[in-house]
Order: sequence, then C-alpha cells, then structure tokens
Amino acid sequence: QLRSDKVFDVIGRLFEGASLKDYLEQAVAEDDPAAAARGLEGRLTEEQVRALDARERALFGEGGDVRRALAQLGEETERESYRRLLPGYVRRFVEKAAPLLDIRIEGALDGTFALAPARPRALDPLLPALDLYPEEARDRFVVHKPDGRQDAVWLHPGEPVFDRLSSVILERFGDDALRGAAFVDPAADAPYLFHLALATVVRAVPPGAPGADGAPPPATVESRLVGLRQTGDGAIEESPVERFLLLRGLPRFAPGRVPLAASARRMASEAAAFAREEVAESMARAHRARIRSDLPAHLEAVNRGFDHQMAELAAARARHAGKARAGDAGAGAELGRTRERQRSLAAERDRRLAELRAEPERVCVGEVALLAHALAVPSRDAGEARRFDAEVETVAVRIAAAYEESFGAEVRDVSRPLLARRAGLADWPGFDLLSVRPGGERRAVEVKGRAGAGEIEISENEWAKACNLREGYWLYAVFDCAGPRPRLARVRDPFGRLLARAKGGVAVAESELLSAAED
Repeated sequence: QLRSDKVFDVIGRLFEGASLKDYLEQAVAEDDPAAAARGLEGRLTEEQVRALDARERALFGEGGDVRRALAQLGEETERESYRRLLPGYVRRFVEKAAPLLDIRIEGALDGTFALAPARPRALDPLLPALDLYPEEARDRFVVHKPDGRQDAVWLHPGEPVFDRLSSVILERFGDDALRGAAFVDPAADAPYLFHLALATVVRAVPPGAPGADGAPPPATVESRLVGLRQTGDGAIEESPVERFLLLRGLPRFAPGRVPLAASARRMASEAAAFAREEVAESMARAHRARIRSDLPAHLEAVNRGFDHQMAELAAARARHAGKARAGDAGAGAELGRTRERQRSLAAERDRRLAELRAEPERVCVGEVALLAHALAVPSRDAGEARRFDAEVETVAVRIAAAYEESFGAEVRDVSRPLLARRAGLADWPGFDLLSVRPGGERRAVEVKGRAGAGEIEISENEWAKACNLREGYWLYAVFDCAGPRPRLARVRDPFGRLLARAKGGVAVAESELLSAAED
C-alpha cells in the first residue's frame, strides 16, 4: 500500500516490545494461520505506518532536526580536517628526518619524489615496509593523498613506510630528545622549559575486583600529546605543541648561560607529576563523566533486550507446558530446558548490568611518558621576530589553501614574484593565493595569520588590489595559528566592508574583521 521500502524501517518501531518471532511461528505452525493475522490487528495499520513515517521525515528528512545537526557536525568535521594540516606536517617531518638517516630526497616534496641512500645500506631499515608495495611504486612517494593512483606510496601516519621512518628516528634520536635542546622564542620575556609528554587513559579492571587476576591487559581509551611550559618559579601550564613547532633551534647555544638549565632535571620530574595528576586525570574524569551520562540509556537498552528474550522464553514455556499436559513426552524435556534458560538468562542480565555500572570506575590514568625536553630563551632580535611571523604566515596559508581545495578548487601560491609570474600575474599581485573553483569562479585570496589573536595590517598594495577587485577579492584571516584549533575568518570584498574609509594601508581590529566575516 505504501509503495516504499521504508515500511521495513518503521515496522520494527511499531512492534517494539512484541515478538515477531511468535507471530511467524503462529503463521506457519498453527492450524488456523488467520489467528496470527488477527493478532496483528491494532498493531499494524496503514495510518500508523504513515504517521510514524511522517515523524521520521520530520527528524531525518530535509530540514529535519537530525539533518540540521548532521550538517553542523559535517561542517565541524570539515573544519577540523583543515586544522590538522597533516600533509604539511608529514612533509616537514620527511624533509627533516631523511638527512639524519643519510637518505636523499630526489624530486619535489610537494609532488612526487624518491628516497635514495646517501651512503650504502642507508635504506635498509625501510626495506621491510617497502616490500609491501609493488616494485614500480617503491621509488615514488607523495605526501598529499593521491586521487585514485596506485603507482605511488602516500606517506602518512598509519602507512608502513612512514611508520617505519618514524620508528627509526625514535630509536636513534629518542635519547637526544630526552637530553634536551635549546630554542629561541621571540615572544618570551624570560627563559622557560618546555616538556613534551604522552598522556594515556586506559580501561582496566581495578586491582582486587572480581576477575582482576585473569583480566586482559588495559585497553587504551585515549592518548594525547601534551606540551607543558614550566617557568623559573616552578609554575606549569599546558602549552600547544603546535606553537613549539614554530620555534627555531639554537644548536650552538650553551645551556650553562641560563641558570634555569641547572634545575631542569628536578623540574622535569615535577612536570611529569603535573602531566599525570592534572592533564591525564582530567582526561580520565571526562571519560568517566561521559560514561555516567550515557549509563541510564545503556541500562535501559540492555534491560529491554533481556525483557524481549524473557518474554519469548515465557511464551515458549507456556506452549511447552500446554503440550506436556496434553501428553507430549518431548514437550516435557523442552519445558525443562526452557526453565533452565530462564534462570541462566536472569543471571546473565544481572552480570551484564553490573558490568555496565562498574564501567566508569574502570577508566583510569595509564602511562604518562616524557618524550622530549627543551630550554626556550627570549630574543630581542627583530629578524628573529620576523622569522617567527613568517612561520605563522606559512601555517595560515596552508589552512586557507586547504579550505579552498576542499571545494575542489585549484589553488596556486602567488605570494612571491616568480610564483606570481608562473600564474600569469604581475610580480606583486596584492594577494597570496589564486583559487579557481569548479565552474570558473576565481578568488584572489589575501591571507593573514596570527599566532594568537590581535589586529591585522593591510598594506597599500593589498588595499589597492582589494579596491580594484572588490567582490573577487577575499581576506582570509587565521587566528590561533600557534594552537591546536586555528580559527579561519573569511571576508568577501574587504574593501567595501572594512577598508573603504581608509586611505592606503590600514590596521583592522579582530572584532571588526569577525563581524564582517562570512558565516
């Protein structure tokens, strides 16, 4: 009647709490098959199905509550994928790691490249992973996900060659990371220590609890890299790992010049305690709270499932009892087995419910390991500050390019004269990226990055180009580039929305820019 396969979805909801198995048995085993159909009366009508279908559409259809929530979740997931900037980190790691292992990079890291030994047998540690690929792919690597290509190895976490490369670096240089190194932070006012820790939360049976002796090993619930900043007065706070990646190393710096370095070993143990007691325990508390909040629904679902099984067993017991009273010898044995199944099912219900109630307490702090230490020193060198700003700008450009590429755009970097000329533009076009979207829409994208928050500055050249291009000119400002969750704000026609009253270069406050940004 409905002419829709959706009827199968709603039948299960209409019959919640009833046993379809019983109706099917009646239909095929009873002398009067129509009795099963009569039993359905009032449970399954066209009106009921249509009403439930309408309710489902209100939730899951176009404009429905769930559909709207899914759209928002999709946008958040999409933004998170931009923030990870995985290819950029992989590229940087390969570029830094390969020379340390006497491996040459032949070709362009942004395209297809090969790994070649700079000394005999330098590639030997990677051979077991390389052997997993066809021979023609073993000298073709990419850091960006290839589009359906099978003739190149895509390097990324979880891929065998990349994981093996990471493992070899850790084996050979892990002790160096623990000995520590010096870096320069142009934004710092005083020296500080930076510690990199891996905090882990596990699920385990508490010691002394029933079944603890034969319990499986703890299962990891969450692992997180944590940056810890520790100042000379002993104060410790979390610091984004991403910010530390922007700092430059000082290979010839003598730590003895900084009194803080002499206390580093003692302070590192304090940092480890902080990572365990504050960071990892906070992670564990969050997981326990989530489990407790979901517990009533889980208990109800388990109880409902057992209720259905118990109802089916009760119906079967009644049938077997009736047949046994009528003299059916086999029905008596079936009746005994059904009673035993009822008793075991009740015990199974109690065991399962007890496990669920104990689940929050099984979540606890696992291993907390310190992986690296560093001494960061301030600098008054203006060149160092410019280099730091350039690193921030590079992160911002990657985020902006990733955003455009997610819409299928071809994105070209035109921030330098040579790159601009290759794109057919003047040496200084007044924007950083040229994005051509499917359908031919061209976007001139000027990118501004900030390590945290703050105003942005528009140069006279950028002001003039924004004035000329108007709707075709976009300002992409990326805040919190030195943190784990950068924020991208996009303003179309920034001249009309932000700059029209100014003449030439201008500084734009963050609040003004965000108020003019696209949703």
